[in-house]
Amino acid sequence: MQPVNWSRRPDGLRAPVMVCAFGGWNDAGDSASDALAAVSDAFSATSFATIDLEPFVDLRETRPIVRLVDGETREIVWPESNILSAYAPRAPRDLVLLQSPEPALHWRAYCATVIELAEALNCSMVVTLGGFLADVPHTRPVPVAGSATDEELSEKLGLVPSNYQGPTGITGVLHAACAAADMPSVSLWAAVPHYIATMANPKASLALVRKLESLTGVIVDAAPLERAAAEQEHQVELAIEHDSDMRTFVEQLEEAVGEQEPEQEEIPSGDAIARDVQRFLRQQGTDGS
Repeated sequence: MQPVNWSRRPDGLRAPVMVCAFGGWNDAGDSASDALAAVSDAFSATSFATIDLEPFVDLRETRPIVRLVDGETREIVWPESNILSAYAPRAPRDLVLLQSPEPALHWRAYCATVIELAEALNCSMVVTLGGFLADVPHTRPVPVAGSATDEELSEKLGLVPSNYQGPTGITGVLHAACAAADMPSVSLWAAVPHYIATMANPKASLALVRKLESLTGVIVDAAPLERAAAEQEHQVELAIEHDSDMRTFVEQLEEAVGEQEPEQEEIPSGDAIARDVQRFLRQQGTDGS
């Protein structure tokens, strides 16, 4: 059985870029998922296909959901990757959005399915969004790191090649699969302050949206994210105001960052990513070994 279920074939997509966001380790502060949701809402994106995740997830961890229909009939909702079309008539291209939990099994087969889908839709590029925990203060602009499979594309975007070695998530495997299939791809990562990692981070989501705009030329009305980011920063400031230890810690982070512009931030080091993996595993209740 093919894992892609089509409800319709989208018509008239112009040189679409596929933008992907996965939950899990790739999504600190829900920054990637919320960024993709903001893009979807801005263009009233509509679903046209799904990828059945039963072959790709551990159903004991990513469980199906039971819901009531009309208050009587019980319906099972199975985990899936949702594929949406976002038409941007005033932009040079349209977008295909893929929102999904991170697969737990058969990553190579899953990535092959995604690439086949991108090729079937004549996508010109695959972009993944992600968030990583970092020693950055919430008071500064969000650093967005990036990498590209194509050296010329990387140069054009001013991206710093990554020298990271270590554990990776589905985004790393997907980019390797894109390179093998000669599909241009770009990975964008927002740095999320680790001391507020337990809450959603609309400021990081907004930074990803703005970087995506510069990459694709598709301008997004992200006013809801802007309001949410301002409100969150206000709430964090109120919480820190009466916590002298936390205030001192934030001031130390600000001093360490200095006046460096976010565009000059480098790809996170291998040690930094490894620490982030350990933090994530601890948050999931494992020993991180």
